[in-house]
Amino acid sequence: MMGFAVSDELLGTVAPIVVYWLYSGIYVALSSLESYRLHSKVEEEEKNLVSKWSVVKGVLLQQLVQAVVAILLFTVTGSDDEADKAQKFSLLVLARQFVTAMIILDTWQYFMHRYMHHNKFLYKHIHSQHHRLIVPYAYGALYNHPVEGLILDTVGGALSFLISGMSPRTSIFFFSFATIKTVDDHCGLWLPGNLFHMVFKNNTAYHDIHHQLHGTKYNFSQPFFVMWDRILGTYMPYSLEKREDGGFEARPTKEYKDD
Repeated sequence: MMGFAVSDELLGTVAPIVVYWLYSGIYVALSSLESYRLHSKVEEEEKNLVSKWSVVKGVLLQQLVQAVVAILLFTVTGSDDEADKAQKFSLLVLARQFVTAMIILDTWQYFMHRYMHHNKFLYKHIHSQHHRLIVPYAYGALYNHPVEGLILDTVGGALSFLISGMSPRTSIFFFSFATIKTVDDHCGLWLPGNLFHMVFKNNTAYHDIHHQLHGTKYNFSQPFFVMWDRILGTYMPYSLEKREDGGFEARPTKEYKDD
């Protein structure tokens, strides 16, 4: 009886897409827990400027583009067998590749993201699409203009893959992890015991600040660290307060001018 083998390249392309929708589905199921929401469901319906069906279509388009680029990248860089032979498994090597890829992705996305806010043409015609979600939710994490998706996520992912030197097999885990983190940052929930909130300063509340009017010129860092915001003065400190009607609210701890 013949077995069916799935290549690492195919898994590296498909896994982040599957993880995106599965992990988003978990948060959709939990979104009825008003006591853990950063915004109420009423606010979500009233403030957001785009329908959920449009968001789904936009995300699927971006994932299609990412899949095509991933396949091309894997084709150019060689097969998984070649990569595995050239690179013996080592936890130390794996950790180095993960950290390198995280820093590369963060650096690329910070500067591109910030530039899209400061360039009025790019913001109006491209990046403002993502900010139609004033109240973010999980499966809207990758809702971007196709050009932004290509520049920030697809090119950023390709650079982190190439510079870190990871194999296609390693990329399955890295990009699935990055996808989960991105979905978590947009989920709009502050759940007890969330490991991402314990480990990363760049979390759901941190990114929620950026989506509000007072924070659009701050907290550009994504998806892992806050180092560039701190180094370059775009970090907006906040406090997490309980709302009277239930749930939480991320509030800036001091006044900021929207330059």
